[in-house]
Amino acid sequence: MSLPLKADPEATPTDETYVLEEQIGHLLRRAHQRATAVFQEAMGEIGLTPTQYAALVKVGEVGEISQNHLGRLTAMDPATSQGVIRRLEAQGLVTLRADPTDRRRTLLSLTAAGKRTLDPAIARGRAITRATLAPLDDAEQARFLSLLKKLI
Repeated sequence: MSLPLKADPEATPTDETYVLEEQIGHLLRRAHQRATAVFQEAMGEIGLTPTQYAALVKVGEVGEISQNHLGRLTAMDPATSQGVIRRLEAQGLVTLRADPTDRRRTLLSLTAAGKRTLDPAIARGRAITRATLAPLDDAEQARFLSLLKKLI
């Protein structure tokens, strides 16, 4: 995806005042900070980060999966997914094994502890979504999520 990020040298200055608080990057960062704070408060005692949560939920959803595929499904780069998986393994929530058909691939699946953690984590995930979107009415929530999906 190629985006026109360079300033146009032909553009003339406008009388519009640049207001940081009205810029998309600033607003998205502030919304992310709020969502992260809500997440940390709700998920604190379970002890999962947002990326660990995403990985745990996705493994629970699809079952045994390669590390590489999990990274793609959760939008994590290889280095990040590797660290996330290592931490989930250290917590006893996932187990890793070499793929018997391709030794270069590592497969992971939920452990019994991971399966026990999944339902309470998802229940908190739903509560996090509700709390994060609480300032919006139902129609605004649906529209906001639809618009966000268009950006990714």
